[in-house]
Amino acid sequence: MSQKRALVTGGSGVIGSAICYRLAADGHAVIVHACEHTASAEQVVEEIRMGGGLASIVSFDITDGEATRIKLDMLLEDGPIQVIVNNAGIHDDAPMVGMTSEQWTRVVDLSLNGFFHVTQPLLLPMIGTRWGRIVSISSVAGVIGNRGQTNYAAAKAGLHGASKSLAIELASRGITVNVVAPGLIESPAIRETFSQGQIESMVPMKRAGTSEEVAHLVSFLVSEQAGYITGQVIGINGGMA
Repeated sequence: MSQKRALVTGGSGVIGSAICYRLAADGHAVIVHACEHTASAEQVVEEIRMGGGLASIVSFDITDGEATRIKLDMLLEDGPIQVIVNNAGIHDDAPMVGMTSEQWTRVVDLSLNGFFHVTQPLLLPMIGTRWGRIVSISSVAGVIGNRGQTNYAAAKAGLHGASKSLAIELASRGITVNVVAPGLIESPAIRETFSQGQIESMVPMKRAGTSEEVAHLVSFLVSEQAGYITGQVIGINGGMA
């Protein structure tokens, strides 16, 4: 099968970069998206190329629908993008009683509106190929909720509903749409937030997951072998939910 182009939003972060490396190793031509962290994204691209893979960088703000469409139209000049990984997202935590409207809007805008801004313009070209894979990265917070994260949980739960609906719309076109919902994944931020004892009490497997484990799941979901899996929210959380 010919090489497919894969766009990974937020491709410079801990999970995003692991997904980029994995998809490149699988033989995809990976488009590493960044907004503020372009230097990190360039490093990911360089490492993929050094390993013999194909990668390029694209930079735009996914909360800006018009700017996103312009950049995506430029990318589409080189052909359809058949794999989309909606990984970009942020959290800005606070108890809702003290949460500002800016905190709410910013988090929902990036995760949920960003999903629409990136995915919608790529659908018709993808449908034309009658093959596609769309995976959005959510969180266990979007499944079971989490204290201090009403904005983040709302954004991620919104991704679940959007993905299930889109999966139904695209099912007859050879395109699958799924969600991956990680729990605690090893990163500097997790280590700063939780002690090992806290992780062991929260996670039945007594450890944080790795970004590579998330990337392996994404790799499977965008493969030929996963062609009958669609509309699913798949947890990867060590038994948390």
